[in-house]
Amino acid sequence: MRRRNRALPGDRKAEAAAAIFARAELLPAFADARCVALFCSLEDEPPTAEVLRRWSASKRVVVPRVEGDTMQFCDYLPEAMCSGAFGIAEPRVDADSCDPAQIDLIVVPGVAFTAAGARLGRGRGYYDRYLAQPGMRAFRVGVCFRHQLAGELPVEPHDAAMDCIITG
Repeated sequence: MRRRNRALPGDRKAEAAAAIFARAELLPAFADARCVALFCSLEDEPPTAEVLRRWSASKRVVVPRVEGDTMQFCDYLPEAMCSGAFGIAEPRVDADSCDPAQIDLIVVPGVAFTAAGARLGRGRGYYDRYLAQPGMRAFRVGVCFRHQLAGELPVEPHDAAMDCIITG
């Protein structure tokens, strides 16, 4: 999947991301959300730079920062971003963190998803652990390119399911 994602031309990735995030904006959970958690994309994920800019103009947007085996979400401030774990853009260490209970909607990347909400991540469990925290009540939106939608995926008891999957 990652190889197929990286092989997508840049204009195709941008087109897919525009469709994905436009559909996300139509969700009632998005309309009702005051705080939205979004990821800073890697090369093989739907690009998020444009939607980070757009959504942060009207909502509190938080993005992940990885510290060892844990992930926390912090306020997205373009001027306060740096290169972090795995070369992913993330907030600096001094950024304000967000309590998981404050997040109303969380947009989650993955290697593959099923229409029923199963998610295959990158294998380190960051999102599964984060979504299992007490107080986490956010509506979970998995996003991916169309070819990442699978009929079935292996699921383990600790795997966090998505409430909705959006492809583009």
